[in-house]
Amino acid sequence: MEKKFDVYIFFIFVLLAIIWGSSFILIKKSLLTFTPLEVSALRVSISSLCFAPFVFYLRKSIPWKKLGLFIVVGLTGSGIPSFLYPIAQTEISSSLSGVLNGLTPIFTFLFGLMWFKRAFSKNNAIGVLLGFIGSAIMIVYGERLTGSGNEWYAIFVELGTVCYGFNVNFVESFFKGISALMVSSVSFFIIGPPAMLYLIFKGNYDSWLSNESFLFSLASVCTLSILATVICTIIFFHLIKKTNGVFSASVSYLIPVVAILWGILDGEAFGINHLVGMLLILSGVYLIKRKK
Repeated sequence: MEKKFDVYIFFIFVLLAIIWGSSFILIKKSLLTFTPLEVSALRVSISSLCFAPFVFYLRKSIPWKKLGLFIVVGLTGSGIPSFLYPIAQTEISSSLSGVLNGLTPIFTFLFGLMWFKRAFSKNNAIGVLLGFIGSAIMIVYGERLTGSGNEWYAIFVELGTVCYGFNVNFVESFFKGISALMVSSVSFFIIGPPAMLYLIFKGNYDSWLSNESFLFSLASVCTLSILATVICTIIFFHLIKKTNGVFSASVSYLIPVVAILWGILDGEAFGINHLVGMLLILSGVYLIKRKK
């Protein structure tokens, strides 16, 4: 029985890494038709509609007095990053975006230092340094393999990971005792209406429909919203319950690998600078997660 349980945990862990790691190639394909703001608005709108049933079911237990805090969670955990990543990927590869996303645990740790005054060890300091050196290598040299694009757009990915790092600590600080599923559902649901209004009044429908990649891009952004956002959120919380937060968070080690594999399959260049940068970032994440 124990063996089956281990196989099940391994399966959902890998499934989570594959889906989240595929987010970056899905963003790339969404951009074939839609602008970065349209990708963001579509992703938030679709996710908001999918989370609506959860909000309705939980409505009586939701602490609505925290409405302002829910808005902050929605903006930093999804609204702003969902806009920043597509902007970045108008100029950088999906694989570079996926690797730089690995900085999220590092910024989570740094905000935790400021927020909760956590202990800062020598290993932690080395980890942070390695992470930033790795990201610098990726930004300065990573995109030069292709000879096109503006590698400095990678800064938008880093800003996205700053948002994620802030978000994790904000939730931990202000939503203790409230289920993560409730926080995600309500925060997405709240930021959904503005995104929907943008699509209704600013959506460039004629341009969409005339684009030969429209259906493919629409399918990509729907998959991004439903699978990578809604279903992965539920799977992740399930994984935490079955194991623990530390094990579940280790999925961040596999996400860049999946992103790179998708990039290679899609014809993106991959060289030694990508590999060195990724290894430094992942080594940094490992060191900041060590207790000693």
